[in-house]
Amino acid sequence: MYFIDVQGTLISDEDKSPIRGSIEFIEYLNANEIPYMVITNNTKRSSADFHAYLNSIGFDFSFERYLDPLMLLEARIEKEAVAAYGAQKFLETLEGMGYLLDYKNPKSVLIAIKEDFTADEYAQMIDFLLSGAKLVGMHETSLYAKNAKRYPGVGAILKMLEFATSCSYEVVGKPSKNFYEEALRRLKEQDASAAFEKLTIISDDVTGDLGGAKELGMQTLFVTSGKYRSAEEIIPSLEEEKKPDLIKADMQAVLQSINGVSV
Repeated sequence: MYFIDVQGTLISDEDKSPIRGSIEFIEYLNANEIPYMVITNNTKRSSADFHAYLNSIGFDFSFERYLDPLMLLEARIEKEAVAAYGAQKFLETLEGMGYLLDYKNPKSVLIAIKEDFTADEYAQMIDFLLSGAKLVGMHETSLYAKNAKRYPGVGAILKMLEFATSCSYEVVGKPSKNFYEEALRRLKEQDASAAFEKLTIISDDVTGDLGGAKELGMQTLFVTSGKYRSAEEIIPSLEEEKKPDLIKADMQAVLQSINGVSV
């Protein structure tokens, strides 16, 4: 049974094209009737639109096998008085969902990702938080990779704001327990025996996605096809209990290892 990340795992951070072996891995799971969920921290497109995009580039899986933070957001945050920060497409998606953006007296500060946050935006977030707004992250990624550059992820920004204001924060998407529990609930519709202990999660975010999953008892498989150029960039600095159980170059290497081919 599998939980499978998308950005940096199934599709390239550079041009959103399939990473080698990723389409074939999904085909293998389908052909062998192996339960799986595709779990992504997508926030820039509506859930249905991003699922449709993945189908359009060759990934053959139904919407029932898909989960992103936008699908859980309404249960976690009220739609009125939200100061949201992230890419313009994220803000437009929120408005399309009926959220009322408020940058004067918000009840919530909602953080997604973009590469060009300004100091003034951070100052505004801090003022809102110190005035009593709650802090919510769409996810808790460690790094954001775009155009061959790496930026602080939402998790890094949340940690900075927590340190600056002493305000705690909530996370909607990965690696929150609520998100993984919802993914597991949906996986049980494929196989009632599904449990965290039977799952392998595959992701390029070893400190975000995989760290939280490991705490829940999942086996963790780190692919170096996304945020990190090699395992040596990050693995030696991790505490032993946070290191992934397996490391592979990409989904082709994962598929070859399953089929008993040396990689």
